[in-house]
Amino acid sequence: MQFDEGSRGFSFQKDGPLDMRMNVQDMVSAKEVVNRFTETELGNIFRHFGEETLWQRGAKAIVDARRKKPIETTFELKETLEKVFPRRGKIHPATKVFQALRIFVNKELDHIDATLRAAAERLSSKGRMAVITFHSLEDRIVKNVFREISSPIRDLQGNRVKDAAMRLITKKPIVPSRREIRRNRRSRSAKLRIIEKV
Repeated sequence: MQFDEGSRGFSFQKDGPLDMRMNVQDMVSAKEVVNRFTETELGNIFRHFGEETLWQRGAKAIVDARRKKPIETTFELKETLEKVFPRRGKIHPATKVFQALRIFVNKELDHIDATLRAAAERLSSKGRMAVITFHSLEDRIVKNVFREISSPIRDLQGNRVKDAAMRLITKKPIVPSRREIRRNRRSRSAKLRIIEKV
């Protein structure tokens, strides 16, 4: 729900301070990243966490803009990016950069793998774990962990040593219907994967 609060600085839909921290006690805000990181560091964040193909252009635009004045609000960042990113379909040009900054600031990918494995261990027999992801980086981690823990353990020769402790319920992710997306736009990128303890 933090996304709906303009004062938290997650969205370019509402103007607010460029913060993006889920936990406001954390040290580094998006404003500090945008105004202090080098062009190379910014580019790496946009490319890796946002999968933004025009990452160099975005990083350069930010560095050029902050030479004149620090970028302090969501609208200032949005306007900086709009000047150099072309409009691509229905997705706003700033979407991937905002996503990348949010993921980086909150270290969102750092703990997914370990958390999934720990949660799977705690399941009771026939217990199920369902995970919804909202972007491809997250989904790739969930898919790979689920695939690994639902595969039998094999020796170096490829012989099955132990059966898998988990079973994939969803071979492919469940995605929202067009009707659901019409009712809830945020669901459009959601993917649901489910695993069960054998």
